[in-house]
Amino acid sequence: MRRDSAIALLLATSAFAQKVDFKKDVSLILEQSCVACHGAAKPAGGLAVTSRKSLLDKKSIVPGKPDASLLYKLAAMPAGRAGAMPPGGPRLPEDKLDILKRWIEQGADWPADIALKTPGGGAGDERKIVSQIHDRVRARPVGKMEPYKVTIPNTLISHAMAPVPAGDFTMGSTVSKDEQPPHKVHVDAFWMQVHEVTWDEYRLFMFANQAGEVAHKDALMDAVSRPTRPYVEMSFGMGINGFPAISMTQHAANKYAEWLSAKTGEFYRLPTEAEWEYACRAGGGDPSPLDDYAWYTANSNGKYQTVATKKPNAWGLYDMLGNVMEWTLDQYADYKPGASVNPWVKATALYPHAVRGGSWNDPAESVRCAVRVPSDAAWKQQDPQLPKSIWYETDAQWLGFRLVRPLKIPSADEMYHYWNSGVERME
Repeated sequence: MRRDSAIALLLATSAFAQKVDFKKDVSLILEQSCVACHGAAKPAGGLAVTSRKSLLDKKSIVPGKPDASLLYKLAAMPAGRAGAMPPGGPRLPEDKLDILKRWIEQGADWPADIALKTPGGGAGDERKIVSQIHDRVRARPVGKMEPYKVTIPNTLISHAMAPVPAGDFTMGSTVSKDEQPPHKVHVDAFWMQVHEVTWDEYRLFMFANQAGEVAHKDALMDAVSRPTRPYVEMSFGMGINGFPAISMTQHAANKYAEWLSAKTGEFYRLPTEAEWEYACRAGGGDPSPLDDYAWYTANSNGKYQTVATKKPNAWGLYDMLGNVMEWTLDQYADYKPGASVNPWVKATALYPHAVRGGSWNDPAESVRCAVRVPSDAAWKQQDPQLPKSIWYETDAQWLGFRLVRPLKIPSADEMYHYWNSGVERME
C-alpha cells in the first residue's frame, strides 16, 4: 500500500473511531438547524426530528447507513435545492455534516433522557412570546420625542435615549465601491441609545440573577431566549464597568433587544443601515476633528475605552464612530440606485450582515459614517464548540451594538421578523 493511501486510511479509521457525543454534538445541530421547522407539531414535509423513534419510524435515519438516511441526504443537498435542509438557509458546514454522518455510521445512538429544544422554543412558541411582548409594549404610552433615561426594572442600571427626527439624507459616498451609489433615503423618527450597550447592561441579559429575575418572577422574561454561559471571559481583560459589551453575534444582539423590550415595555431593535448612517451624520457629515469624537488606532491604546468619554455628535450620540463597530439589521448587499423610504435589506443568508462605525482597532480612513463592513465566519474561528456558538464572536473583540426605539410601534409580526432574522439559529 502506498504511504499516502495508508495515511488516508489511518485518518479515516481514526475519525470513525472517535465516538460522536449526541448531547454535545448532534443535539445542538438538530436544535439550531432543524427543530424550528421539523418539531412535533406538524413538522415540515412530515419529517420530525424530535426523537430517535420519530426518525426511525419514517426511515429518516437508517442506523449505520447515512446515504440511506433522509435526514443526512437532505442536509447534504446543495443550498436552494427543493427539500434541502435547513430550509431557506445555507447548506450545513462540512464539519456539521461530518458529525451527522459519523453519528449515523456509529448507530445513531440517542440517549432516552435527552430531549431536543430550541433557543426560546420553536417558531410557534416564539410567535406567542412576541405577541405577549407586543401587548406589553402597546399598553405603555409612547411619550414625546425628547431625550429621556430608562432604568431597567429591578436593577440600578440605566441607559439614555436621544430623539432622532424624521428626515431625508444622502446615504453612501463615492469613496469606496461598496458605498456607491450615493442615494436619497427618507427615515422615520426614532430614539437611539446615546452610547453603545455596555457590559453593565448586557450582563443583566446574560445572567438572570443579576437582573433581579430570580427574586421578581416574570413568566414572559423566563421565556425569552438568553445566551449560554461563555467559556472565556468575554471582555478579554479590557474592562467591564462602563465599557462597551463586545463579541456577541447579531442573533445575540437581536435577542437582547427582545429581552429589553419585554423588560421595559418599550420596543427596541437594532437600527437598519439607513437609520444608523442617518444618526451618525446627524444632519451633516463626518465629525471633525476625528480625535475629538472617536477612539481608533491612533488614540485607543490598543483597546476599547469607556463609553461617552469623547464628544457627542450634533444629536447627542456618543461613539457612533470608533470604540466598537456596531451591528445593524441589514444583510450586507450592494446599494440599489434611486430614492427609498425606511430601507431594510432582510437577511436571506447566513453571512454577511452589515456592521458600521469602525472601532478602536481601525485606522482613521475606516472610521467614517459611510463605511460598511461585512460580517464573516472567521469572527468565531477560535470558538472550540461544534457547532459554533450562536451567541459569541470570539474573534471579534471590536464588535458591539446599540439599539433604536421607533416612534411608530410595529405590529407583532414585524417585531417577530426584527428579532428573528431567519438565520438566528445559524449566525
